[in-house]
Amino acid sequence: MAARRPTLAETRFLSGTETFGPLSDDELREIQAIAEVVEYPAGSLIFERGAPGDAVYAIIRGRVDIRTIWADGREIKLNIQDAGHVIGEIGAIDGGERTAAAVAAADTRLLRIGRDNMLRFLDAKPGRWTRMASLLCQRIRWTSDRIEATVFLDIPRRLAHQIAVLADAYGNLTPAGIEIDTKLTQDELARMLGVTRESVNKGLRQLTDLKAIRYHRGVIVVLSLDVLREFRGPFDT
Repeated sequence: MAARRPTLAETRFLSGTETFGPLSDDELREIQAIAEVVEYPAGSLIFERGAPGDAVYAIIRGRVDIRTIWADGREIKLNIQDAGHVIGEIGAIDGGERTAAAVAAADTRLLRIGRDNMLRFLDAKPGRWTRMASLLCQRIRWTSDRIEATVFLDIPRRLAHQIAVLADAYGNLTPAGIEIDTKLTQDELARMLGVTRESVNKGLRQLTDLKAIRYHRGVIVVLSLDVLREFRGPFDT
């Protein structure tokens, strides 16, 4: 992909991210000098599982799916990240292999910072590493949350849990309820949970009958978070 230096405006949005913000103008100029802007059309691979962790990426616009493949060949969508999020931090810090693939779910513009430049930036001030450590702790909590849902909840309740998580992250309050700002087919929901489409279809019908959600052509509207969470049962999101 062709790359170019970012404008200061393209760099400034980093101040609102968990990884970098808040940043002074001097810090933003530091990043502007070491970063580059790359663009990926929808459906293209940003990095694959097993690739070296040679850079960190901040999403300026677009959306990125984080995916992996199970031993039986099934593709699992682990997460969705949209504008304002940063991906690839763990690999960029330890230099290890990517544990999942990143695919552009829409036409996507990214701010890319190479690993060596990223480490030099973090080393320059101790507080920068503190922010990064806090973010990595959040990543560990997210992973633990996902594992617990898989172990302790049956499929309909795992679906309810996943929808609640998506509503917290991508929900927009509308007169009809909380609309999740990304369309998700039943196949995509199945890949996120690592289950069959049929089981997702059954779970969606259960949640619809409970009037917890409305689902139509990939659009999920949460009608009642309380009902959704009550159905899921006690579980710390």
